[in-house]
Amino acid sequence: MATSIQQEQLQMLKAFVKICQATPEILHLPELDFYRKYLESLGATIPPRKQDKSPKEGDKPEATNDASTTEDIEDDDDVESDLELNTDGVIEDNDEDMPEYGDENAEVTDEIIDEADAKRSAAMDASAEGRLEDSIELFTEAIKLNPSSALMYAKRAMVFLKLNKPKKAIHDCTKAIELNADSAQGYKWRGRAYRLLGQWEEAYHDLTLACKLDYDDDANAWLHEVTPNAKKIMEHKRKYERIKEEKELKKRQERVKKSREEYEKLKEQNANSDADGGFAGFPGAFPGSAGGMPGMPGLSQLLQDPELLQAFQDPEVAQAFQDVAMNPANISKYQNNPKVQALINKMATKFGGGEGGPKPSGFPGTV
Repeated sequence: MATSIQQEQLQMLKAFVKICQATPEILHLPELDFYRKYLESLGATIPPRKQDKSPKEGDKPEATNDASTTEDIEDDDDVESDLELNTDGVIEDNDEDMPEYGDENAEVTDEIIDEADAKRSAAMDASAEGRLEDSIELFTEAIKLNPSSALMYAKRAMVFLKLNKPKKAIHDCTKAIELNADSAQGYKWRGRAYRLLGQWEEAYHDLTLACKLDYDDDANAWLHEVTPNAKKIMEHKRKYERIKEEKELKKRQERVKKSREEYEKLKEQNANSDADGGFAGFPGAFPGSAGGMPGMPGLSQLLQDPELLQAFQDPEVAQAFQDVAMNPANISKYQNNPKVQALINKMATKFGGGEGGPKPSGFPGTV
């Protein structure tokens, strides 16, 4: 059941969303951890926390990832070195001119099928006599007459293999399998073509399926021939995937560890900031305010002030505020920025005790 929302709450929510849009870094504040997790549960992508690039005294340069990169390369090389294949009988095929297919929309009558079968018989005779080019031509004529016959394509592929044209054979067999998913001949001759090209895993899968669909002594012999290389490749892939998964797991664990350390550090800084009266979630409040500005607001107080919310909707002001929040020393960059100075003075007036209240020291432009 829908729940009504007060207009004042709705306006505060709209203002808060605008602040998040202008300064997404605010979503990494500890007090907004619940909200960030809620957004992530809906599938939202939270921009990563921006790291302060300005060096600080005592900071040590971060170690590069060269060692891990080298380790990755070495591991991959180790896996590759385990792969020794027997490449006897592998040929090179640079012929990229694929044979034509028939028009599947052509009308095929019983008389045309008989004519196509006659062409097929003539093609088989030509192949047996060693007239391979004539056989290809006759099969092509038969395919044009009966373009829906998977067997025609598979038989033409067989002749292409005799001509040492495995790529053309694969082309025809793939068409045969497209026309008939249970074409044992299509898988048999495509498996043989893959073997000639040294594509052992593909050959293994096709020849295995060919034997399952319609056992054939030749297909079975070729299957036993390609199996050793195919098994090595499949094991190689499994080994590589295990290494890859282990690396990814290690990286995830390191990211989680780093995130926890950053969270604990930020929580500690936030506790110190709260104790000093500084802006919640931003260590040390604003620079120049010794120990933090007395009476600085928390996030809830900020959201209740329409003037400050309006100021934060200015991208320039929001970016400056985020910059200063990440590195208080950067306040000096905004000494001559009237928008930022106006925001500082406004916050000092509203939350620093008013006319008679304490004023933060060290703000450029504040009195």
